Amino acid sequence: MLLVIGVLLAAAGVLWTLQGLGVVGGSVMSGNTMWAVIGPIVLVAGLVVGFVGLRQRRPPS
Repeated sequence: MLLVIGVLLAAAGVLWTLQGLGVVGGSVMSGNTMWAVIGPIVLVAGLVVGFVGLRQRRPPS
C-alpha cells in the first residue's frame, strides 16, 4: 500500500514541477513558481514513502 502511495506522490511531484516550470501547460499551476518548489518536495516525499513500502514487503513463504 505504501509503495502505491509513494508512486502516486512521486508522479504528482513530477507533474507539479513541470507545470510550475511552464513545461506542461493548460492549468492554473502552469508557470507558477510556487509549484516548481512544491513539486520536488512532494517528489522526494513520494520516493521516501515508496522506499519504505518496498522495505516492508515480506518475502514469499
